[in-house]
Amino acid sequence: MNSLLIAPILGVVGMVVALVVYQLVMKYPDGEDKVKKIGDQIHNGALAFMKTEYKYLLVFIVVLVILAQLFLSTESAIAVVVGALCSSLAGFIGMYAATKANVRTATAAQQDGAAAALSVSFYGGSVMGLCVASLGLIGLGGLYYFFNGYEQGVHALEGFGMGASVVALFSRVGGGIFTKSADVGADLVGKVEAGIPEDDPRNPGVIADNVGDNVGDVAGMGSDIFESYCGSMIASIAIAYTMGRTDLMMLPLLLASIGLFASVIGIFIVKLQSSKAPASALRSGTLLAPVIFIAMAYFLIDSRGIETNVWWCVVSGAVGGVLIGLITEYYTGGNPVRKIAESGETGSATVMISGLSVGMQSVVIPIIILAAIILASTSLVDGVYGVGIAAVGMLATVGITMAIDAYGPVADNAGGIAEMSGMGKEVRDITDSLDELGNTTAAIGKGFAIGAAALAALAIISAYSAQVSATYGDAFSLSLENPIVLVGMFIGICIPFLIASITMTAVGDAAFEMINEIRRQFKEIPGLMEGQADPDSEKCVEIATTAALKKMMLPGVIAVSMPAIVGFGLGAIALGGMLAGGLLGCVALALFMANAGGAWDNAKKYVEKGNLGGKGSDTHSATVVGDTVGDPFKDTSGPSMNILINVMAMVSLVISGLLPLNGIFF
Repeated sequence: MNSLLIAPILGVVGMVVALVVYQLVMKYPDGEDKVKKIGDQIHNGALAFMKTEYKYLLVFIVVLVILAQLFLSTESAIAVVVGALCSSLAGFIGMYAATKANVRTATAAQQDGAAAALSVSFYGGSVMGLCVASLGLIGLGGLYYFFNGYEQGVHALEGFGMGASVVALFSRVGGGIFTKSADVGADLVGKVEAGIPEDDPRNPGVIADNVGDNVGDVAGMGSDIFESYCGSMIASIAIAYTMGRTDLMMLPLLLASIGLFASVIGIFIVKLQSSKAPASALRSGTLLAPVIFIAMAYFLIDSRGIETNVWWCVVSGAVGGVLIGLITEYYTGGNPVRKIAESGETGSATVMISGLSVGMQSVVIPIIILAAIILASTSLVDGVYGVGIAAVGMLATVGITMAIDAYGPVADNAGGIAEMSGMGKEVRDITDSLDELGNTTAAIGKGFAIGAAALAALAIISAYSAQVSATYGDAFSLSLENPIVLVGMFIGICIPFLIASITMTAVGDAAFEMINEIRRQFKEIPGLMEGQADPDSEKCVEIATTAALKKMMLPGVIAVSMPAIVGFGLGAIALGGMLAGGLLGCVALALFMANAGGAWDNAKKYVEKGNLGGKGSDTHSATVVGDTVGDPFKDTSGPSMNILINVMAMVSLVISGLLPLNGIFF
C-alpha cells in the first residue's frame, strides 16, 4: 500500500470506531419524560447555537478563501476550506455526542450505578477525542496525498492550518462567552442571592449553563486541540521541506496515525477498568496510551531508517505533556486548593488574593518543562525540526486526551439533569463524584492544551523563520540588537492582554444582562421560587447566544489581521519579533488564568462537600465569588490564548512568501 495513504485510511478507521462508540452510548436509555425533556432542551439549545455560530463563521471563511485564491494559490484556498470543515465537524460531532451522553449518564447512574455512569460519560467524551484525531488525519493526510511532490503543494498545507485555527478561535471564544455568561449569572443569583442549590430547576439560567458546557468545553475545546494537533504536523512538514529532508516530511503523519491507534487502546483500557475506582481507570488510560505510543514510535522511526535522536524528541514531547498535565492537576486539585478554601473563612478578598497567587506560581514549572523540551529537542536534531516533532509527540495521543477532557462536561451535565429532574440524593452523589473527577481531568486537559499549543506555535514560528530566511538569506535575522525586533516583541506581548481584556469584558457584560434577567424572572413570575411555575429558560439561552455571537468577532479579526498589519507595515523581521512576544505572553497568561480559575472552582467544591462550614456558609459564599471570577479565566480568556498564538503564527506562515523584509513604515 502507498505509505501516503496510511494516514487518511487510519483516519477513516478512527471515524468508524467513533461511530461504534456513539452507538454504544445510544444503547443506554435516555430516561423518563421529565429527564428526556431536560436533555432535549440542552441538546436543542446547543444545536441551535452552533448552527448560528457556524453561519457567522462561514462569512469569515469565505473571505479567507477569496484572499487565498487571489494572493496565494487555488491549492491554498482548497486547503483553507478543508481545514475549516474538518475543525467544524470535529467540534460539532463531539458536541452532538456529548448532548446525547449526558442524559444517558444521569439515567445510568440512577438505574445501574457509578460504573455504568462512568462508561456512558467516558464513551460520550471518546467520540470527541476520536473525531479530533481522525478528522485531522483524513483532512491533512488527504491533502498531503494529493499535494505531495511539488513546492506549491507543501505550502498549500499551511492553508489547512489557517482554516482550522480560525474556526478554533471563534468556537473557543464564542462558546466560552456563552457558557461563562450563563454560569456566572446562574451562580450569583441562584446560589448567593436566592440561596438555592446549583442546577436547581427553578433557576432560569441553568439550562443555558448546561448548553454552554457543550458549546464551550466540548466543541470549543475540540477545535482548540484540533488546530494545535494539525499545526504541529504542518510545521514539522514545512521545516523538513526547507531542510531538504524528504524522509522526515511524512513522519509527523505516521506518528499521529500510530498515536490514534494507541488512543483507541487507551480508551479500551479505561473501559476495562471502569468497574474499579473512576480516577484509577482514567489515569491508567491517560498514562498507558503515551507509553504504548512511545514504544510504537521507536519501531516506526527505526523501520524508516531515521536517526534515533528523532525518537528521543518524540519522547521528550510525550513525557513533557504528561508532566505538564500532572503539575496542572496538583495546582487545581491538590493542597493549593485547600489553602484557597481556608482563606474563604476571612472573606472573598482573601480568596481572590490566594487564588491569584496560586495561578501565578503555577506558571513556573510548566514553562521550565517547555524550555527543557526545546533545549533537548534542538540539541538532539539540528535546526528546529526537533521542536516540531516533540510537539507531534505531545499531541499524537490526542484521542485519549480529548476523550478524558470531554468526559468532564458530560458528567457535569449529568449532575445538572439529575438535580433538575429530581432524581434524588444517591444519583446526585454519583454524578457529583464523576463531576469532581471531571474537573480534575478538564484541568489536566487545559494544561496539556497549553503546553501543546506552545510547542506547536513555536514550531510554526520556526517554520515561518525558515521560509523567510530561504527568501532573504542572512538579511533576515531576529537578533535582539535590531530595534525593529524589539518593537515587534512589545507589540506581540500586548495582543494577548488585549484579547484577554476583550473576552473578560464580554463575559462581564453578558453576565450583567443574564443576572438582571434571572432576577426579573424570580421577581415577576408568580410561584417560581416556590417551584409552582416554570422559568423562561429560552430567554436566558437567547441572551447568552446574542452576546457570544456579537463579542466573538473582534478577537477573531484582531488575531487574523495583526500578522498582516505588522508584516506589511513593519516588515518580516518585525513580525518575527511580534510572534516571539506573543508566544511568551500567551503561554504565561494561559497557564496563569487556567490554573487560577481551576483552583477557585475546586476550592468552592471542597467547601460544598461539607468542609469549612459547607453549603450556605459565609466561607461558601466567599468561594463562590472566587469561582465566579475564575469561570471566564479558565473557560474563556485563558483557553483563547492557546488559539490566539497559533492563529497569528499560522497566518504569518501562510503569508510569509508575500512579505517584504522592511515594511511600508520602516
